[in-house]
Amino acid sequence: MVATKVSMRRVISALAVSGCLIGAFPVISTAQSLPGFTIFSGVRRENQLPFRLDFGGQANGWDRYRLRIPGNRLNLAAAQFTVSYPENYRGKFDPDNIEVRVRGKSVPLQEVRWDQENRVVEIFPAEPVPANMRTEIVFSNVRNPTFGGMYYFNCQIQTPGDVPLLRYVGTWILSIS
Repeated sequence: MVATKVSMRRVISALAVSGCLIGAFPVISTAQSLPGFTIFSGVRRENQLPFRLDFGGQANGWDRYRLRIPGNRLNLAAAQFTVSYPENYRGKFDPDNIEVRVRGKSVPLQEVRWDQENRVVEIFPAEPVPANMRTEIVFSNVRNPTFGGMYYFNCQIQTPGDVPLLRYVGTWILSIS
């Protein structure tokens, strides 16, 4: 009976140590894709937009952001896309390596402006993107912030010939680890 208790303690101890060792190793993912289930984000579920971080969203690393807008979220044609980001985001963008893809095909851009002081990237397609089209804004050569965190990137559009007011489309909740 005493030998059984001693061997049970050893088995339980070995399982506990094994669990701690396995849990201590970081899990490396090749890419962070589409937001999962987010609780208490402050952004309503219907306003959350899908995205993909091609190189895993590692802090202080290089990455490519694929910021997606489903066709049903783009109710009006878009003559301008404005992506704003929070003040605590300290990453770097390469305006020469930003593109807009409509249904998987790159569209010509008239201009891309990165206003670092106001924390916005303004993207002007050569021709307005038609309404109800699945669109992807691709930021290549992004330098992620030195410190990880959750960053809310907001998307707004300006419609052609409209009053020059930006219309909210949704929010990408990016997680940099």
